[in-house]
Amino acid sequence: MAISVASCSKSGKISYPQAPTDQTVDNYFGHEVADPYRPLENDTAAATLAWVEAENKVTQDYLSKIPFRNSVRKRIEQLNNYPKIGMPAKEYDGKYYFYKNDGLQNQAVLYRSDTPDGEAEVFLDPNSLSDDGTVALTGVFQSHDGKYTAYTISRSGSDWTEIYVMDTESKQLLDDHIEWAKFTGAAWRGDGFYYSAYNKPEDGKEFSNANEYHKVYFHKLGTPQSEDVVVYENKNEPLHFHSVDITSDESTLIVMGGGAGNGNSLYVKDLKTPGADWVTIEESQDNEISVIDSRNGKLYIYTSADAPMNRIVTADIKAPQRSNWKDLIPENKEAVLVGAQFAGDKLILTYDKDASHHAYVYNVDGTPVREITLPTFGTLRFSTDPKSSEAFYSFSSFTYPSSIYRYDVNSGESNLFRTTELQGFNPDDYVTEQVFYPSADGTKIPMFLTYKKGLERNGSNPVYLYGYGGFNITLNPSFSANRLLWLENGGIYAQTNLRGGGEYGEAWHLAGTKQQKLNVFNDFIAAAEYMINEGWTNPDLIAIEGGSNGGLLVGAVTNMRPDLFKVAIPRVGVMDMMRYHLFTIGWNWAHDYGTSADSPEMAEYLLAYSPVHTIKNDGTPYPAIMVTTADHDDRVVPAHSFKYAATLQAADTGDQPKLIRIDSKAGHGAGKPIAKVIDEYADIYSFIFHNMGLTPVEK
Repeated sequence: MAISVASCSKSGKISYPQAPTDQTVDNYFGHEVADPYRPLENDTAAATLAWVEAENKVTQDYLSKIPFRNSVRKRIEQLNNYPKIGMPAKEYDGKYYFYKNDGLQNQAVLYRSDTPDGEAEVFLDPNSLSDDGTVALTGVFQSHDGKYTAYTISRSGSDWTEIYVMDTESKQLLDDHIEWAKFTGAAWRGDGFYYSAYNKPEDGKEFSNANEYHKVYFHKLGTPQSEDVVVYENKNEPLHFHSVDITSDESTLIVMGGGAGNGNSLYVKDLKTPGADWVTIEESQDNEISVIDSRNGKLYIYTSADAPMNRIVTADIKAPQRSNWKDLIPENKEAVLVGAQFAGDKLILTYDKDASHHAYVYNVDGTPVREITLPTFGTLRFSTDPKSSEAFYSFSSFTYPSSIYRYDVNSGESNLFRTTELQGFNPDDYVTEQVFYPSADGTKIPMFLTYKKGLERNGSNPVYLYGYGGFNITLNPSFSANRLLWLENGGIYAQTNLRGGGEYGEAWHLAGTKQQKLNVFNDFIAAAEYMINEGWTNPDLIAIEGGSNGGLLVGAVTNMRPDLFKVAIPRVGVMDMMRYHLFTIGWNWAHDYGTSADSPEMAEYLLAYSPVHTIKNDGTPYPAIMVTTADHDDRVVPAHSFKYAATLQAADTGDQPKLIRIDSKAGHGAGKPIAKVIDEYADIYSFIFHNMGLTPVEK
């Protein structure tokens, strides 16, 4: 099907495809809102597919004319071409498993060895599961006797999950195969496992229709999926979803419910008592509650209940209700508890303090032992064995790729086990500092700045400003090889910790939700203003980027302050705030956003910042914008970006390019092949440099 092309730029510099339209008008409590690009919500319609093809042609034609695009891609590929080795994890068969990517493999390969540093063999190579690397290994779950290993995969970046089973020793694939699972692992009990899934969706609507009635099943090895037994469901709440887990001794089955609050409900069943009923620990979803593990008839529980900064409590397995909880490690008012796990007879706790990780060892009676010393701001991940004092942890920061340490929780001895070096990159050439700047209401917002040592505050430094600000998610210091291209060309990477995240506990989170969402946008705008006022840069050298909820952020602040930014990259963003809750799992975001069906006030609030609905159309100059999305994104459906881009291209916003880059056989981001990642970031950085009038140094 051919599609017409109409010029939507006042200058005529770029002619954009004419998107399919209709006369749809929605009524929100008496307020009529036009939705002319409603046909783009049908992502499988011929008209939509033709528009996507035409848009990609316009975008690729534009990008192909950037003279340094190929050299940028080559440099990003060079920066990514280094061995990436994960932490070893001791599994139930007594062997150690770890992931390794030799450099440019599309997917990391899972290896195993008899000892942490012994000779390793390939256990599972996801690159062999597809020709183009678009099948990703998303989880591996070994039975408690070590005989079997279930693994989960995703195809083309979708959230839909398939489960396969292997004989652990021989690596022989069994006949067991689970489809239409989602947001699940495999929780083993005896000769089977529990998992969570939906009913098979309607043909042609697999990646767009709302998901309803998430159920927990038990699958017995050697039987077809059609015989799997539903062990938990909530027929009264079609929009709740349920994750399942089991304690390491297989004594307690655990189901967590989500989708209706800022936390989760929690239900447990005593598997050692035949015919035992489900016991409700928490019915509401107002708090985070999860079981760390069980020991000697006692549950160890991590929770935010009565503790906005989180705490650890214990409860008897036979009476785990909240009224019977006993404080083990009380809330720390100065830092947010974000992780807890057993390592032998000790607990390792991870805290967030000013958006950076700190780790401590505790005895199981709750008494502190020591802090684990770290080199600088950074992010921690632990690999522990509940039966061993040996642990491993990885540490990374903005200019430090992951280093792995071997740690003895009894002695406190920490030794570098494995480090990563990038050829041609010296982390000592760069510096990271943390600053605190005032937002519109005076609230101090933390921000990390990373740049070359000796950089001058002369108002002419390019800045890449990144933020998220939602869903209680904390942006910790993290390493990205792609980002090094920006830094080595004299750019500043600024990562700001906006309200709506989890940096300072639940109060910080709530301050950026629902009718407080404007705080998030003001925090981000204030970050750009700070960089200008402090002499780092100017509006012609600021690029902003964010993904998912961060894509919403970029879309919203661009409409609010188009004068403040030179380039905007909204990636896989939530752009239609009036209808987001009607697609796939969008309803699960209502606790952060509210919905247009809640009340007249909520509908008006959403409409006032919804990126699709607040694009100016009066000649106001906008930054250069490149929207990114993907055809298999069933988290934030591509219709959001489609409608936003179509509206943007049709509006009178000046002469700067307004492009959309639509990836194929890709989703929201997780599991994306490295080749696609390199292509995407080559295009993003080329677009930014080109529209700032800069030419990166060729290496």
